[in-house]
Amino acid sequence: MTSPAHSVAFALALALVPQMTLAQSDPHMHGANGHDEVNMPGLRGRDATVQESAEMEVMFKNFPTLSREVENLPDGIRTVTRSSDPDVMDALVSHVVGMTARVDEGRDPEVIIQSPTLDIFFERTGAIETEIEVTEEGIVVVQTSDDPEIVAALHTHAAEVSDMAARGMVSVHERMMGPANGG
Repeated sequence: MTSPAHSVAFALALALVPQMTLAQSDPHMHGANGHDEVNMPGLRGRDATVQESAEMEVMFKNFPTLSREVENLPDGIRTVTRSSDPDVMDALVSHVVGMTARVDEGRDPEVIIQSPTLDIFFERTGAIETEIEVTEEGIVVVQTSDDPEIVAALHTHAAEVSDMAARGMVSVHERMMGPANGG
């Protein structure tokens, strides 16, 4: 499947917001920071559908089944992402295709834990040329741009997604609690 839509592979760019006050009273809260990794409220957004949040939940709960390769290009990225679990692969493909359409339309889902790296993609609709193909290798996404700031953001976002695919929510928790966010 190839898509001429302009966008960014949003795949896996999300995790949970710390829920410190709820952690003391909710048995589903885990860890020192009180992240609710059962209900995953951070995967919801102002304009995210139930299906979109469910797809992200499937990917985060099954991140050990994911593998990913990234090639930084002078004008963008080439990524190959796959899952050893067919259900996770289906969620991944649906998520990438759906988020590609959202970026093309400028419809930011405003997911609670969304990476700020994505903001520029929604602000500069049409600045990214995207090709998506599902192959035996996995879902292959090539994204390019003439805008150097978009290219830098593509490189950054690809690294964030790779870290999330490798380490799951721990990666996002660390990003969110980093020095810029008081952690």
